[in-house]
Amino acid sequence: MKSISVALLLATSMFIAPVSAQDAAPAPAPAAAPDAVSAAIGTPEAGKALVVFFRPSAFKGAAIGFIVREGETELGKLRNGNFFTLQVAPGKHDYTVHSEAKDVTTIEAEEGETYFLSGEINMGFMAGRPNLSPSDLEGFKKAFPKLKKSKPLED
Repeated sequence: MKSISVALLLATSMFIAPVSAQDAAPAPAPAAAPDAVSAAIGTPEAGKALVVFFRPSAFKGAAIGFIVREGETELGKLRNGNFFTLQVAPGKHDYTVHSEAKDVTTIEAEEGETYFLSGEINMGFMAGRPNLSPSDLEGFKKAFPKLKKSKPLED
């Protein structure tokens, strides 16, 4: 009987690992990974504001891309699931997108601030109607996992 108790004690002790003070201490926290969103968009340059144009990935209008302009200057193209950034001088900026209809979004940029403009395609009579609307960091973060940086416009 004694040999069975000893055998049982030995068998159960194999499943119980000794705990030392080193094992009980919490593991050190890994070095903080840089925020992927911040790394992707950057920060405003000195004396500038940063504007982030993005278009969340969506089935509606997925095949249609549109160009964002300020005046006659083409700034970038927004396709489904893309984004691009722009450093701008403080002041009033009118951003235009159009196909069969024109949409203008105006911001009053302040130095050191970051602005988010979200694009989408609404259904039109003959073609999709692009739309830009103000958004925020949370809206961008929500869309970010499915976003890719837009290719620069060719000169």
